[in-house]
Amino acid sequence: MEKLYSLSPLDGRYHSKVAELREYFSELALINARIFVECEYFIFLNQYLSSKKRNIKKLTEKEIKTIRKIYLDRDKNALEVKKIEFGCDGKIKPTNHDVKAVEYYLKRELDGKIKTNLELIHFGLTSEDVNNISYSILISSFLNKIYIPTLNEILSKLKDMILKYHSTPFPARTHGQIASPTTFGKEIRVFYERIKKQFENIKKTKITVKLNGAVGNYNSFYSAYPDIDWLEFTLFFVKHINNVLKTDFKPNYFTTQIEPHDSWIEIFDRIRHINSIFIGFSQDIWRYISDDLIVLKVIKEEVGSSTMPHKVNPINFENAEGNFQIANAILEFFSTKLPISRMQRDLTDSTVERNIGVAFGYTILAMKSFLEGLSKITLNEEKSIKIIEENPQVYAEAIQTILRKHGIKNAYEILKDLTRGNRVSMKDIQDFIENMNIKNSIKEELKKIISKNYIGIAQKLSKYKLGE
Repeated sequence: MEKLYSLSPLDGRYHSKVAELREYFSELALINARIFVECEYFIFLNQYLSSKKRNIKKLTEKEIKTIRKIYLDRDKNALEVKKIEFGCDGKIKPTNHDVKAVEYYLKRELDGKIKTNLELIHFGLTSEDVNNISYSILISSFLNKIYIPTLNEILSKLKDMILKYHSTPFPARTHGQIASPTTFGKEIRVFYERIKKQFENIKKTKITVKLNGAVGNYNSFYSAYPDIDWLEFTLFFVKHINNVLKTDFKPNYFTTQIEPHDSWIEIFDRIRHINSIFIGFSQDIWRYISDDLIVLKVIKEEVGSSTMPHKVNPINFENAEGNFQIANAILEFFSTKLPISRMQRDLTDSTVERNIGVAFGYTILAMKSFLEGLSKITLNEEKSIKIIEENPQVYAEAIQTILRKHGIKNAYEILKDLTRGNRVSMKDIQDFIENMNIKNSIKEELKKIISKNYIGIAQKLSKYKLGE
């Protein structure tokens, strides 16, 4: 019932389709990511300072297990941190600071259980040191566990369709007008390759993170331990996080208070680019369905229209298009907003970052709609061939090209006069060839061309290096 009161369709109507994203972009997920970062930072800092002989009592293996056990209790963590942030029953005074609430919570949980200095929790850090790593963990986890598998599933389905239709003739249109024929497999291959290229770029992008204090200069770190190489410390801590999570983050040493989010934006822009490709793909499929070149599978229980019983609508591709567009509007805003922060820091990015999951939610929703749509379509091969046969004027391109090869003057103009704006039959084409004042060998060459499908090497292109 509560879903009927949701402000966002992602938490209401489409909840079941994107529920898995709650593990990455809910408030609970963010709190627990912060707890993970604070815990691992505390562990690493203790071990690092101990190794440098800084009179720090080193954590035992048992104590490390105790610390790590905390960030496994996700529901309790989120509830207790929120009580500290907003206050509870008059007994807990509100901090009104989300990251500080995490620090206080951890100190409370570890008090009496850990013998080393608990003030090393959040030592030297500003909130953004915790936040930028936390969000990077969530983004990376989403990409690896949700986005990449979903996109791989779509690419696998498209690959199957390419193989199935690699040699199936298909009418092409340029400027909305009938053009040289192709194969359906080759047209799918175009979108497949475009998506795949951007997908590879996403997988190559390295997320950068910062851990350098209030304005990026390690001021507080250096004041406490001026003889420690804090650049090395950051590098080793990032490697520590990578080892624990199997991530591939890179340290950014040159920041203000905030990590400038440039690596995130590279990912957002790649995803937005892929979404735009999907928008064009969805629109093309919609048009092919409208032209009866693609047939939609009839689901008996579904209703296509509240008044027209005959309707079978391309709703999956329409939903995909709309949701990709919403996602792109948000992603584009991120790309223009997040690189900008007044001087060393303003807080506008903080509230904006909370909507990263919204953009990804609409992206995944759209991808799932698109994938479902693919499972419902088949090519109307009979209609495809019929349209090609009804438009033999497309052979004019081949005829004039062959005539050019043999040095026949004004070949293009001759064919233009015959075909441009005219409906010609195959007999008209045959008579045109027969009546031309050219060698019989050239006539035979032309007749051979118009006797078979005019698809060039589309069949070969469809499968060319498809497995690579």
